[in-house]
Amino acid sequence: MISEKMKPFLKNSSAIRMMFEEGTRLKALYGPENVFDFSLGNPSVPAPEAVKKAIIDLVNTEDPVVLHGYMSNAGFEDVRQTIAESLNRRFGTAFAARNLIMTVGAASGLNIILKAILNPGDEVIVFAPYFLEYGSYVRNYDGVLVEVAPDTATFQPNLKELAEKITAKTKAVIVNTPHNPTGVVYSEETIKALSAILEEKQKELGSVIYLISDEPYRELAYDGVEVPYLTKYYANTVVGYSYSKSLSLPGERIGYVVIPDEADGSAELIQAATIANRVSGSVNAPSLMQKVIARCVDEQTDVAAYDKNRQALYNGLTQIGFTCIKPQGAFYLFVKSPVPDEKAFVEAGKKYNILMVPGSSFACPGYVRLAYCVSYDTIINSLPQFKKLAAEFF
Repeated sequence: MISEKMKPFLKNSSAIRMMFEEGTRLKALYGPENVFDFSLGNPSVPAPEAVKKAIIDLVNTEDPVVLHGYMSNAGFEDVRQTIAESLNRRFGTAFAARNLIMTVGAASGLNIILKAILNPGDEVIVFAPYFLEYGSYVRNYDGVLVEVAPDTATFQPNLKELAEKITAKTKAVIVNTPHNPTGVVYSEETIKALSAILEEKQKELGSVIYLISDEPYRELAYDGVEVPYLTKYYANTVVGYSYSKSLSLPGERIGYVVIPDEADGSAELIQAATIANRVSGSVNAPSLMQKVIARCVDEQTDVAAYDKNRQALYNGLTQIGFTCIKPQGAFYLFVKSPVPDEKAFVEAGKKYNILMVPGSSFACPGYVRLAYCVSYDTIINSLPQFKKLAAEFF
């Protein structure tokens, strides 16, 4: 028999993954070109050529004992220093190798931070809509997830409600910008206001509240939009980053956590998170990929390809009559369902081989998420099918 703690995880198995599996089934029946699968945020843009070259060069030239061997649980020091220097150049920060821990993607990064800071019953606040796995990560360490209702006019964080929901049990607030599932980028004004609330609440309650910034989409921003680097606005910020989207390496599971010196108890927190990296079962991030990242730290994915898809899908759907905030980053559209029960709308879409993820999977019913990290042909060929789908509702 499985543990009682695992039963809720089985019950709430990811709708995103279920739709992905449905896509696999439909593609086998109708052919991939006839299925419009917008379910999974799996990058369609290939990794930069420099990544392939780095892998080949490392395998051919690096000492295999080093390349495939153990290292500090925080990761290779030279890799961490290289990334720190890149961040310092780009964002005017002052990080060193000691401030970074290499992780098995951003998911592992968030888990080791939560493991390092949470006691049973501690609260972690999230802004709906949000990546639903946050709840799983918090429950892993017997924490309590507290949701802030969405501001569906802008999908910027509802800061008034945040202030009301912070209690003596609040240990952290998780933010994600550029945002999954809306594509919104939190403005500097929003970040400053959020930081001011957290500073005020820390003083009022005499506690430490960490701001955990989940940043896998940082490099995917459009129209010249700036993505603020949050450690510059709030001292108790911890950053979780992944190269899954920025270098199109989701399956390689490589990322890092940044814990600035300015964060409260930073030395102890770094040590705790490093140990959490080990005892969580990850031990350390993949050694080969760490070395690859060091060589490719300033490489960029082809954001123009995603932008082309963004424009085509947003313009096409809004012309048909759908309502959606135009995304500023990431590679998702969060479209208002034409009926309150968005699951019925998602089900109707399957008749036209359109696969969407219901907004209730992000704690925001009444919307659907479309991942436009697909081929441009998929975008264009889907629009006539969306028009047929719209005819059922408009």
